[in-house]
Amino acid sequence: MLENYFPVLLFIIIALLIGVLPLALGGLIGPNRPDDKKNSPYECGFEAFEDARMKFDVRFYLVAILFILFDLEIAFLFPWAIVLKEIGTFGFVSMMIFLAILVVGFIYEWMKGALEWE
Repeated sequence: MLENYFPVLLFIIIALLIGVLPLALGGLIGPNRPDDKKNSPYECGFEAFEDARMKFDVRFYLVAILFILFDLEIAFLFPWAIVLKEIGTFGFVSMMIFLAILVVGFIYEWMKGALEWE
């Protein structure tokens, strides 16, 4: 019974070797010459001028969430476009209703000023 699982075990061992062996060899053979520049935090070429835990404006998060929301809803259009001939009129009408709801939501957010940065 266990001999049926030998290929799986072999696959796991080879995968671990492929993943761990290059890292171990790089750590052992690679040069290690740390200095102050290499160990300093990278901040786009200049010294940090504020705390890394500074607060972001809530509008940044709102725009990001709205982008993800509308982007994911638009992703539903691709499968619909591929099977448009098979789903017929019912599928077309249901997608137009979906798009109408999407447009109403977009206009609502636009009128509320959620997409305004300043």
